[in-house]
Amino acid sequence: MKFYIASSLKNIDQVRYVSKRLKNKGFIHTYDWTVNENVKTLEELKEIGQKEKNAVIEADFIVVLLPAGKGSHIELGIALGNNKKIYLYSPNKEIDNMETTSTFYHLPEIKKCFGTIDELVDSIELKSKISLS
Repeated sequence: MKFYIASSLKNIDQVRYVSKRLKNKGFIHTYDWTVNENVKTLEELKEIGQKEKNAVIEADFIVVLLPAGKGSHIELGIALGNNKKIYLYSPNKEIDNMETTSTFYHLPEIKKCFGTIDELVDSIELKSKISLS
C-alpha cells in the first residue's frame, strides 16, 4: 500500500520517523517533502506543490501529524475529495478540543489516532492488513 504524510515543518523528524517505520513494514511512500530545503523561488514552490498533490492522489492513505500547517490541511482536503483513508494523529487530543478542532476532523473517513507515534504506525499496519483481507 502507498502512503503520504502531511504535517508541518516543525514535525519533520516525526514525519521522517513514521515514513521509515512504514517503509520498513513494506509500505511505499509516494513523496517525501522533507527533502526540500532552501526553496527560494515561486517556481520551486509550484513544482513541490504539484508533486505533493500527485502524491496525495496516488496514495492509498494519508497520515496527518498534528500540529499541521495550511499546506497539510490542503492535502487533507485533497485526500477527502479523492476518498482516501486518513489517519489523523494528535499527541494531545487537540482533535477533540472544541476550541482547536475542525469540522473535517470528525468525518467518517478520518481515523483519529492518539498515543505514541509507534502506536500510530502499529495501528496503520493492523488496519491495512484487515482491509486487505
